[in-house]
Amino acid sequence: MTIEARQQKAEQLLRAAGILPVVTVHTLDEARKVSEALLKGGLPAIELTLRTPVAMEALAMLKKELPDIVIGAGTVLTTKQIEQSIAAGADFLVTPGTPADMADALAKAPIPVVPGAATPTELLSLMARGFRVCKLFPASAVGGLSMLKGLAGPLSDLKICPTGGITEDNAADYLSQPNVVCIGGSWMVPKAWLDAGDWDKVTESSAKAAAIVKKARG
Repeated sequence: MTIEARQQKAEQLLRAAGILPVVTVHTLDEARKVSEALLKGGLPAIELTLRTPVAMEALAMLKKELPDIVIGAGTVLTTKQIEQSIAAGADFLVTPGTPADMADALAKAPIPVVPGAATPTELLSLMARGFRVCKLFPASAVGGLSMLKGLAGPLSDLKICPTGGITEDNAADYLSQPNVVCIGGSWMVPKAWLDAGDWDKVTESSAKAAAIVKKARG
């Protein structure tokens, strides 16, 4: 599969998701329960960050136990993590930023990839390698909606998944931008809820998020 085909698949995955919950888990049980709560609320895809020792094992477990959920490995920082995530069964990969060596490795990865960037120069570098679907991170810190509107003209072929600082209150504004294919956020999975096992709250917040997507997409 060519990078063009893999990028088309990445766009399809993100567009189908609409909102991508950014999830960090500390136990396998937590991973299982939060994923079930998100799916129950109507969010069919997650970005599972590789920020904890259990993350890779959790990814592999979820792919076996919850086949209906689409799982992206997030916070991918090294080429080794690229290989490990693919081996664990990740449906796609997401990076917070993408230095040249990572960009080259991601361009060759056999699954869809959403490389991260924070500036027009970084985005142009990724586009030069064939990427057409990228993550803008940290979105709110680098200009938020104003940045996205500014990018829409000169980088009209680029589809973006802004992540970082997006909330339930401004999610619809981000989704209304024509160059936004999906948004990432963690407001439906706050650490306090996960620590307390408040899975009903996760499901309720996820249902609200799913409704925002439905309304924004018509």
